[in-house]
Amino acid sequence: MRIGLLGRGVGDAAFLAKCGADVLVVDNAPQEVMQLSVDKLKKYKNIRFKFGKYDLEDFRNCDFVLKGAGTPLDSPEIAEAKKHNIPVEMSASLFAKIAGIPVIGITGTRGKSTVTHLLFHILTLAKKKVLLGGNVLGVSTLALLPKAKNADYALFELDSWQLQGFGDSKISPYISVFTTFLMDHMNYYKNSLEDYFNDKASIFRYQKEGDLLVVGKQVVPFISTWTKGIKSKIVTPKAKLPAGWSLSIPGEHNVYNALLALDVAKSIGIKDTLLKRALKSFQGVPGRLELVKTVKKVPFYNDTTATTPDATVAALKALGPRRFGKKNIILIMGGSDKGLDMSGLLTLIPKYCKLGILLSGTGTERIKPLWGKLKTPAVEYSSMKDAIAEAYEAAEKGDIVLMSPAFASFGLFKNEYDRGDQFNKWVRKLI
Repeated sequence: MRIGLLGRGVGDAAFLAKCGADVLVVDNAPQEVMQLSVDKLKKYKNIRFKFGKYDLEDFRNCDFVLKGAGTPLDSPEIAEAKKHNIPVEMSASLFAKIAGIPVIGITGTRGKSTVTHLLFHILTLAKKKVLLGGNVLGVSTLALLPKAKNADYALFELDSWQLQGFGDSKISPYISVFTTFLMDHMNYYKNSLEDYFNDKASIFRYQKEGDLLVVGKQVVPFISTWTKGIKSKIVTPKAKLPAGWSLSIPGEHNVYNALLALDVAKSIGIKDTLLKRALKSFQGVPGRLELVKTVKKVPFYNDTTATTPDATVAALKALGPRRFGKKNIILIMGGSDKGLDMSGLLTLIPKYCKLGILLSGTGTERIKPLWGKLKTPAVEYSSMKDAIAEAYEAAEKGDIVLMSPAFASFGLFKNEYDRGDQFNKWVRKLI
């Protein structure tokens, strides 16, 4: 169910087809929306497609259902499959059940991608054989199965939807990291923060004695409130890096992320000398405070994965206020509404930003009346090209252009990665 446009569903379908399965891809989106994914699978004669409204008959007459992220476990289609004793699986949890290698899983509202990729960088420097999967752009986790027999670890970034598969299968990674827990996806979880947490908690809920849970300090109160009887060892990192250690990517939030990664690496025997070198050489993750280009002494940062106000607040604080004695950030933000509280971010903007460039969308419409009360001027555009042109014209030496949207990407863009790609494209064309 749900093949998507990010490559993971395409890879899963292709892998199953190569294994000889007859694959029926169903997605409730129109085919024209998913055509790029369809085109990548046309060569497989044993893959068929159905788009639009789901047909319950398809969930009765199959050997198993591979559920895509975002399809609720309590949906009528999943209920129909379970009613007829059809196994329902998800890609990452199915891999974990059958691959036979240790799984390290990382989740959190913010920070999970950075921790995952930093750990991958560390383990690669340590000459470990690591499979990187889960919520990684373009990577089919199932397609990693043939490589599992020669790997030391599977390292998975896991969002709340992928963790539904772990919860349904009653398994957890043997090393788990829970970075942060903040308001997000409330449109999906119907404003229930506890329901959102319960999906996230599958990262550790089924761990055994001898397993490890590395938990960020910010998450500890939620675990204390909503969970009991954790069997694994729990570690909460220290507040600071060791004296003399440095991190190449900016922001206190990234120091927090790095400390989580360090505790995991130390638990599997990675030495401090290598860890210190790895922190200094790690260049971050594309789309997360990514320095794309400096034009007329103005750096342009791509932070497209900041789809919540908390993420944009972290970006503003990371780049710093009032450099050169003035508010110097030109902030490109806005997009599709997720129903999150924007008041904290809007309070901070006048302290950091000289100009707001708003990308049209339902979320932008919601904050425009509130923005009118700020002292920071704002303009609105319906294309990234025009937003970049405005930022270029407004920027002066000492300014910073930051695209950190605080909203989802749907509307003007296919997804957050398309939004980031368009930012990079138009910035790189600047002279």
